[in-house]
Amino acid sequence: MGSILSRYRLNVAKLPGKPDIVIKKRNLVIFVDGEFWHGYKWTSKKRRIKANREYWIAKIEGNIARDKKNNRLLKKQGFTVLRFWERDIRANLDECVAKIIIALKNDCS
Repeated sequence: MGSILSRYRLNVAKLPGKPDIVIKKRNLVIFVDGEFWHGYKWTSKKRRIKANREYWIAKIEGNIARDKKNNRLLKKQGFTVLRFWERDIRANLDECVAKIIIALKNDCS
């Protein structure tokens, strides 16, 4: 994989959304999203919020909207955007790595 994996940077503040991993030479950005903060299964979870409901719904829906906006901005800049839920990385690391390898290989073609 050394031929397709370039140098990477972590938490690049100059890019929209401050991606967790950036492989600039391959125009690839990767986000690792926490389930609570980024609204995993939000439709069902939203109904179960009891404490400080107005605050948390506004906060998480704002995060979801911001993530979508940052995806659009990054794609406009020519980046491929990959987002993984923390739970998927823990449960299916091999699948997540395979998606990254595919994205890197697609950039090489």
